[in-house]
Amino acid sequence: MPVPKVLIVDDDPAIVDILYGSLKGEGYQVFSANSGEYAVDQVRREKPDVVLLDIKMPGMDGLEVLRCIREFNKESIVIIMTGYGVIESVIEAIKEGAYDYLSKPFDLRELRSLIKRALKTRRAPEGETSCKRAGELGSLTSIVGKNPKMFEVYKSIGRVVDTKTTVLLQGETGTGKELVARAIHFNGILKDGPFVALNCASLPEDISESELFGHEKGSFTGAVTKKLGKFELAAGGTLFLDQIDNLSSRIQAKLLRVLEEKRIERIGGVRSIEVDLRIITASNQDLKEVTKKGLFREDLYYRLKVVTITLPPLRERKDDIPLLVEHFLQQCRTESGGQIKQISPEVMNLLIKYDWPGNVRELRNAIERAVVMGKGGTILAEDLPSDIRRLLDEHPLASSTKDTSLGEKVAELEKERILKALNETSWVQVRAAKLLGISRRILRYKMGKYGIERE
Repeated sequence: MPVPKVLIVDDDPAIVDILYGSLKGEGYQVFSANSGEYAVDQVRREKPDVVLLDIKMPGMDGLEVLRCIREFNKESIVIIMTGYGVIESVIEAIKEGAYDYLSKPFDLRELRSLIKRALKTRRAPEGETSCKRAGELGSLTSIVGKNPKMFEVYKSIGRVVDTKTTVLLQGETGTGKELVARAIHFNGILKDGPFVALNCASLPEDISESELFGHEKGSFTGAVTKKLGKFELAAGGTLFLDQIDNLSSRIQAKLLRVLEEKRIERIGGVRSIEVDLRIITASNQDLKEVTKKGLFREDLYYRLKVVTITLPPLRERKDDIPLLVEHFLQQCRTESGGQIKQISPEVMNLLIKYDWPGNVRELRNAIERAVVMGKGGTILAEDLPSDIRRLLDEHPLASSTKDTSLGEKVAELEKERILKALNETSWVQVRAAKLLGISRRILRYKMGKYGIERE
């Protein structure tokens, strides 16, 4: 069996040196390119099995290189790597055919494992891939987070946006399921069509059929005019059905028929109407468990879960809280004319320690309340909702000045990432700083701050 070829594309020689040595030791044929233009030339000449591709490069950036790779050598497996981990680049890279995505600093063992897994599951050549730029990213800016669990969500979005496949979103209340549904719609092949959302829990059973399927004039008492249902209104676009487990068994049966036949009938209608659309459903319950209990049709469940995306609760990604807080504060600054300027260390610490049963929605509401209640340019603990302030009584140390401004847990996370980068680079500070995407001076400062020393 031929030795697999790996091409490293990065304009940072320190990164290339680290990856080259690691992969060469694994027995791969390794090549490198320090620019997008040279990378395209290498792909044409060497036809690598795997390409490790940085996005942020001068001149021809990584996404342009990716499009050309998919054009010239569809069999190459492309793994994106960058220190600029934002949702737009993740989704666009996956849309353009990237196999996976790693955010710097990454674990070399994880990278080696990913390459092995990719080679085992190597995809057959695909159909023609467009080299056009993706459209506007619209509502993606509302989704915030760099936690690894969120990156999995971003990658899943990227893989479904250009299909009409049915998607099931699972996650607790307030985790952002509708935001994900909108991201799927507004970044895919149906973005020029309508996006229609319906909360099934808010529908009285006696009108749910009319809301979904519409009715003809005179079909029942009160039907004084013809009404189009949500399926017809969403034709050519996306219909998002939230809290799908609240539908009655009769409506579930009709929904299953629509999924199978792509046709509906209005109440009182005499003909069926073809509907071409994508259906995204969501539930804050574990729909599999609801189905096992006999409360949801099993055949419908399997039709809805073609692709399932699970959104993590906020308590499982607390390292994203500072990012989310700044995002919501920026929104408030825009709306209020910039009066709110900062958040106190004590408040940030409280926000990180709180468990957020209402998830991101509860955090957003807490920040909005604090902005309204706050009297000065800094948000204080007294401006927060009582449930969060109660932590001060239960855990007096929650307001301790020993914590950093972003809170103890964020500091621990940063220290852990620095140690990982140092260990991966044999404690060569220049290389570790490059891997972290910071300067050596900042790395030395943070090492001193956290008391990091080589034993």
